[in-house]
Amino acid sequence: MNVGLVANTYSGITGGQSALNTARTNSENAKFSDLVARLQAQDDGRGTLSSSQIAVDGKLNGDYSSGFAGTFTLEADKTAQATGAAANQANPHVQSRTIDKTSQLYEKALEMESFFVKQMLNEMKKTIHKANESDFAQNMYEDMLYDEYATAMTKNAGFGLADQIYLSLQA
Repeated sequence: MNVGLVANTYSGITGGQSALNTARTNSENAKFSDLVARLQAQDDGRGTLSSSQIAVDGKLNGDYSSGFAGTFTLEADKTAQATGAAANQANPHVQSRTIDKTSQLYEKALEMESFFVKQMLNEMKKTIHKANESDFAQNMYEDMLYDEYATAMTKNAGFGLADQIYLSLQA
Protein backbone atom coordinates (compact mmCIF):
# COMPACT_ATOMS: atom_id res chain seq x y z
CA MET A 1 0.00 0.00 0.00
CA ASN A 2 1.33 3.41 -0.96
CA VAL A 3 1.87 5.77 2.03
CA GLY A 4 1.35 8.86 -0.17
CA LEU A 5 -2.06 7.57 -1.25
CA VAL A 6 -3.11 7.00 2.38
CA ALA A 7 -1.87 10.49 3.37
CA ASN A 8 -3.73 12.10 0.46
CA THR A 9 -6.90 10.17 1.32
CA TYR A 10 -6.64 11.19 5.01
CA SER A 11 -5.97 14.80 4.03
CA GLY A 12 -9.00 14.71 1.76
CA ILE A 13 -11.18 13.39 4.59
CA THR A 14 -10.03 16.00 7.13
CA GLY A 15 -10.14 18.86 4.64
CA GLY A 16 -6.39 19.46 4.90
CA GLN A 17 -6.56 20.33 8.61
CA SER A 18 -4.03 17.68 9.58
CA ALA A 19 -1.39 19.07 7.24
CA LEU A 20 -2.16 22.59 8.41
CA ASN A 21 -1.84 21.61 12.09
CA THR A 22 1.44 19.81 11.40
CA ALA A 23 2.81 22.87 9.61
CA ARG A 24 1.77 25.13 12.49
CA THR A 25 3.37 22.80 15.05
CA ASN A 26 6.60 22.65 13.07
CA SER A 27 6.64 26.44 12.76
CA GLU A 28 6.07 26.93 16.50
CA ASN A 29 8.78 24.38 17.34
CA ALA A 30 11.23 26.19 15.05
CA LYS A 31 10.40 29.58 16.63
CA PHE A 32 10.83 28.15 20.14
CA SER A 33 14.15 26.50 19.26
CA ASP A 34 15.35 29.79 17.76
CA LEU A 35 14.33 31.67 20.93
CA VAL A 36 16.15 29.18 23.17
CA ALA A 37 19.27 29.41 20.99
CA ARG A 38 19.21 33.25 21.11
CA LEU A 39 18.79 33.25 24.91
CA GLN A 40 21.60 30.77 25.39
CA ALA A 41 23.90 32.82 23.13
CA GLN A 42 23.05 36.07 24.90
CA ASP A 43 25.60 36.60 27.66
CA ASP A 44 26.09 40.16 28.80
CA GLY A 45 28.16 39.21 31.84
CA ARG A 46 25.33 39.47 34.35
CA GLY A 47 24.82 35.76 34.71
CA THR A 48 21.56 34.57 36.18
CA LEU A 49 19.27 36.40 38.54
CA SER A 50 17.87 34.97 41.74
CA SER A 51 14.29 35.57 42.79
CA SER A 52 15.48 37.85 45.60
CA GLN A 53 16.90 40.19 42.96
CA ILE A 54 13.64 40.28 41.04
CA ALA A 55 10.96 40.27 43.73
CA VAL A 56 10.14 43.20 45.97
CA ASP A 57 10.92 42.54 49.64
CA GLY A 58 8.16 40.50 51.20
CA LYS A 59 6.46 39.66 47.89
CA LEU A 60 6.57 36.56 45.74
CA ASN A 61 7.36 36.63 42.04
CA GLY A 62 4.04 36.82 40.25
CA ASP A 63 2.31 38.46 43.22
CA TYR A 64 0.31 41.15 41.47
CA SER A 65 -1.69 42.50 44.36
CA SER A 66 -1.53 46.19 44.91
CA GLY A 67 0.54 46.82 47.97
CA PHE A 68 1.55 49.87 49.91
CA ALA A 69 4.99 50.44 48.36
CA GLY A 70 5.12 53.92 46.91
CA THR A 71 1.79 54.99 48.40
CA PHE A 72 3.31 57.96 50.19
CA THR A 73 6.09 59.74 48.30
CA LEU A 74 5.65 63.45 49.01
CA GLU A 75 8.01 65.43 51.19
CA ALA A 76 5.06 66.37 53.43
CA ASP A 77 4.46 62.66 54.08
CA LYS A 78 7.72 62.51 56.03
CA THR A 79 6.28 64.71 58.79
CA ALA A 80 2.57 63.84 58.66
CA GLN A 81 0.23 64.12 61.60
CA ALA A 82 -1.52 61.03 62.93
CA THR A 83 -5.02 60.37 61.61
CA GLY A 84 -8.03 58.39 62.71
CA ALA A 85 -7.91 56.66 66.07
CA ALA A 86 -4.25 57.64 66.60
CA ALA A 87 -5.20 61.33 66.45
CA ASN A 88 -8.01 60.91 69.00
CA GLN A 89 -5.92 60.39 72.09
CA ALA A 90 -7.75 60.16 75.40
CA ASN A 91 -5.12 62.17 77.25
CA PRO A 92 -5.04 65.83 76.14
CA HIS A 93 -1.64 66.32 77.80
CA VAL A 94 0.11 63.89 75.44
CA GLN A 95 1.95 65.77 72.72
CA SER A 96 1.12 64.56 69.23
CA ARG A 97 4.02 63.10 67.28
CA THR A 98 4.69 63.11 63.57
CA ILE A 99 4.71 60.06 61.38
CA ASP A 100 7.10 59.30 58.51
CA LYS A 101 4.66 57.73 56.06
CA THR A 102 7.44 57.11 53.56
CA SER A 103 9.30 54.74 55.90
CA GLN A 104 9.36 50.99 55.60
CA LEU A 105 8.04 50.69 59.16
CA TYR A 106 4.91 52.62 58.22
CA GLU A 107 4.47 50.45 55.11
CA LYS A 108 4.55 47.34 57.32
CA ALA A 109 2.10 49.01 59.73
CA LEU A 110 -0.25 49.57 56.78
CA GLU A 111 0.06 45.88 55.87
CA MET A 112 -0.85 44.97 59.46
CA GLU A 113 -3.89 47.27 59.37
CA SER A 114 -4.87 45.76 56.02
CA PHE A 115 -4.66 42.28 57.59
CA PHE A 116 -7.07 43.32 60.35
CA VAL A 117 -9.43 44.91 57.84
CA LYS A 118 -9.32 41.71 55.76
CA GLN A 119 -10.25 39.66 58.85
CA MET A 120 -13.18 41.99 59.46
CA LEU A 121 -14.31 41.67 55.83
CA ASN A 122 -14.03 37.86 55.98
CA GLU A 123 -16.30 37.75 59.01
CA MET A 124 -18.77 40.06 57.27
CA LYS A 125 -18.64 37.87 54.13
CA LYS A 126 -19.68 34.83 56.20
CA THR A 127 -23.04 36.50 56.87
CA ILE A 128 -23.92 36.57 53.17
CA HIS A 129 -26.17 33.70 52.13
CA LYS A 130 -25.26 32.22 48.73
CA ALA A 131 -27.87 30.45 46.63
CA ASN A 132 -25.40 28.10 44.93
CA GLU A 133 -22.21 26.46 46.04
CA SER A 134 -19.05 28.06 44.77
CA ASP A 135 -16.09 26.16 43.41
CA PHE A 136 -12.42 26.43 44.31
CA ALA A 137 -11.61 28.99 41.60
CA GLN A 138 -14.46 31.26 42.62
CA ASN A 139 -13.41 31.08 46.28
CA MET A 140 -9.83 31.90 45.36
CA TYR A 141 -10.93 34.86 43.20
CA GLU A 142 -13.20 36.18 45.95
CA ASP A 143 -10.36 35.91 48.46
CA MET A 144 -8.09 37.94 46.18
CA LEU A 145 -10.90 40.45 45.64
CA TYR A 146 -11.34 40.89 49.39
CA ASP A 147 -7.56 41.35 49.73
CA GLU A 148 -7.82 44.25 47.30
CA TYR A 149 -10.86 45.62 49.15
CA ALA A 150 -8.88 45.56 52.39
CA THR A 151 -5.91 47.30 50.75
CA ALA A 152 -8.13 50.01 49.23
CA MET A 153 -9.97 50.54 52.52
CA THR A 154 -6.68 50.81 54.42
CA LYS A 155 -5.36 53.39 51.96
CA ASN A 156 -8.50 55.53 51.90
CA ALA A 157 -10.59 55.05 55.05
CA GLY A 158 -8.23 56.65 57.56
CA PHE A 159 -8.88 54.19 60.38
CA GLY A 160 -5.62 55.24 62.01
CA LEU A 161 -4.67 51.76 63.16
CA ALA A 162 -1.46 51.87 61.07
CA ASP A 163 -0.63 55.21 62.68
CA GLN A 164 -1.09 53.71 66.15
CA ILE A 165 1.04 50.70 65.26
CA TYR A 166 3.75 52.97 63.85
CA LEU A 167 3.78 55.22 66.89
CA SER A 168 3.94 52.29 69.30
CA LEU A 169 6.82 50.65 67.38
CA GLN A 170 8.79 53.83 66.76
CA ALA A 171 11.38 54.25 69.46
